[in-house]
Amino acid sequence: MTTLRELAQSYGVTIVSVPLPGDLLGCYLPERASVYVDTRLTPNEHRSVLAHELGHVHYGHSELPGGDPAAWERQADAIAARLLIDRDEYARLERVSDDLHFLADSLDVTVSVIEAYRTLCLPRMGR
Repeated sequence: MTTLRELAQSYGVTIVSVPLPGDLLGCYLPERASVYVDTRLTPNEHRSVLAHELGHVHYGHSELPGGDPAAWERQADAIAARLLIDRDEYARLERVSDDLHFLADSLDVTVSVIEAYRTLCLPRMGR
């Protein structure tokens, strides 16, 4: 299984952990070939935000006019969920409990990644 750092390297982007302004958790700056992740995040938040930002890298999202930012966020969320959640492990855990917090803690992700997995990935798999 490829790690997020290896994936970033394969995309040719650098991961930079820095304090980000305001409520910004992460961002992808294509002109710098860098993904920035806030240093104040927990390990699960860091993984989740990094995977989301790598989703933007995967799709080549940029700040250029003409894009659909809401669609970009859904695409990045879906990539993050697929990168971080193993289908079989998720199914096993969901048989124990379908509580979002239980699932997120068990899979070392944020609740938002679980929500994205449920809404963006499971329907395509034919839940």
